[in-house]
Amino acid sequence: MRHLLEGLIPRLFPSWQLGQHFLCVPHEGKSDLDRSIKTKLSAWQIPGDRFVIVRDNDAADCVAVLEKIKALCEAAKRPDTLIRLACQELEAWYLGDLEAVAAAFDYAKANSPALRKKFLDPDGWQKPSVELQRLVPNFQKGTGARAMGRHLREPEHNRSKSYGKFVVGVRRVAEEMGFEAGAFD
Repeated sequence: MRHLLEGLIPRLFPSWQLGQHFLCVPHEGKSDLDRSIKTKLSAWQIPGDRFVIVRDNDAADCVAVLEKIKALCEAAKRPDTLIRLACQELEAWYLGDLEAVAAAFDYAKANSPALRKKFLDPDGWQKPSVELQRLVPNFQKGTGARAMGRHLREPEHNRSKSYGKFVVGVRRVAEEMGFEAGAFD
């Protein structure tokens, strides 16, 4: 997730620099993230900073996951934290934009009419990472995330609803803080 966001966020906000305008805090999976939310949010001392928590859903009950994370944020006195789930996995965001997959992996066959039809609802696939591996045999999560961060496009070009909600939510938070979002390059 961190590798994707470090490439994608500066495209959403062209004037932003990693470490100055945003920071991605990696975790060792969902359990580590869930355990550390309250501690990390409570310990953060910079006034006015806002938080976005992004997590794979992995076939869990979306409402229950959101409520659990929301309660942790409220306990940390950060109720304005934006929480977004990638349904079901981050790779669904990739399958939602097959043109970006084709560009990121230099694999034109990834953007075929048959595959666009197959992945009409990428958030509905239980294991989009497996489907992506079938589609792009040399796919690896880390390098793939870096490549996709440079190629994912505006939400109107992506069939993943969870991706669209993430982009719209991050833009809203940034605008509330006085930043203007740019168009994707």
